[in-house]
Amino acid sequence: MGYQTLLVENRNRIAFVTINRPDKLNALNAQAKAELKAAFEGIRDDSEIDVVVLTGAGEKGFVAGTDIKELTQLDEQSGKSFSEGGQAVFNTIENLGKPVIAAVNGYALGGGTELALACHIRIASENAKFGQPEVNLGIIPGYGGTQRLARLVGKGRALEMILSGDQIDAQEALRIGLVNKVVPLPDLLKTAEALATKIISKGQIAVKLALQSVNATHELSLAAGQSLEAELFGRCCKSEDFKEGTTAFLEKRKPVFKNK
Repeated sequence: MGYQTLLVENRNRIAFVTINRPDKLNALNAQAKAELKAAFEGIRDDSEIDVVVLTGAGEKGFVAGTDIKELTQLDEQSGKSFSEGGQAVFNTIENLGKPVIAAVNGYALGGGTELALACHIRIASENAKFGQPEVNLGIIPGYGGTQRLARLVGKGRALEMILSGDQIDAQEALRIGLVNKVVPLPDLLKTAEALATKIISKGQIAVKLALQSVNATHELSLAAGQSLEAELFGRCCKSEDFKEGTTAFLEKRKPVFKNK
């Protein structure tokens, strides 16, 4: 499928998805959101892809927010629909069933921070900036930011970012747990690719079920979450990969997983 706002390349079971609006610092407009949803739905159903690396074109911006011109036309009802539409795109990413690594290169503001939050792992370049500046426009984060940010970094830190509208740099994002790692910009994509390759080397049944279990963390009580974990653990134990993994360990060799 051809895209106007994205570049998609599949290589070595990794899908590299690049938001390609560098002249707008990759700000998300309606077309970009629609194409992101379509791209990730295609990746979800592609048996040749195990992991996704998501980034922005250029060296200055991952996603520097939403197209402000689109916001100016909103009223109460259309604003609700606008928010729900963005949430649907980001929910598709979070619930993909395959790991998504955000390679955050530069500004990730507003919808850019929210997009990174929807990914499962976040690696930032040293020049990355994060922020939820929506309050400066008289609105709140609408693509899941009030929910995912608080769950990731805690209520107090989330409220400070959201209520102040201030930006934080990559090192502060690392300190508060917003990102997993900070690397020099030239190393960003190769670091993300190396992690993706490591994940691909594991049994993909276990990877998928681990994602499912962790994603349920904030939806279930501890008891219900442990019950789901036990069910999914049992499902792993009936797989050929489980037998191969344990046998390889005892035989002191690398496992050869067949994802069965």
